[in-house]
Amino acid sequence: MIHTWPDTLPRPERNTWQVQPQDARRKRQADTGLPGYRRRWSNVARTISLSVLLSRSQKAVFDQFFHLNCAEGADLFWMPDPTTDGWALLSTDGQPLLVAEGQPLLISATWLCHWGDQLPVETIVGREFRKTFSVVVMP
Repeated sequence: MIHTWPDTLPRPERNTWQVQPQDARRKRQADTGLPGYRRRWSNVARTISLSVLLSRSQKAVFDQFFHLNCAEGADLFWMPDPTTDGWALLSTDGQPLLVAEGQPLLISATWLCHWGDQLPVETIVGREFRKTFSVVVMP
């Protein structure tokens, strides 16, 4: 069973967001001149470094999700795409598209993730807790 990121946790902080694509190139070194590259594979995963700022109760939810649900970071999980999920769908002129009741039509997007090389690191910020970690978004 693949677990889902708890909806009670906040969106990741923008100031720590960093994306790095997996290198899908194979390098060819010629006898002379510049090296050449060719594509090694077509589907490329992305490693995303991020952090979340949590209250005490949210920290407990995060810890349970990581330690119990995801088996100390060994299991895959579904996570809402923080760059897309929940944002309003816009028309070509930039206006939000609305449903019949006048509410904006929202985009829904999820990632299939694996915990990355950087497991959650916890720091204290005032009365809150910052968890910094990386995830690998599967292609």
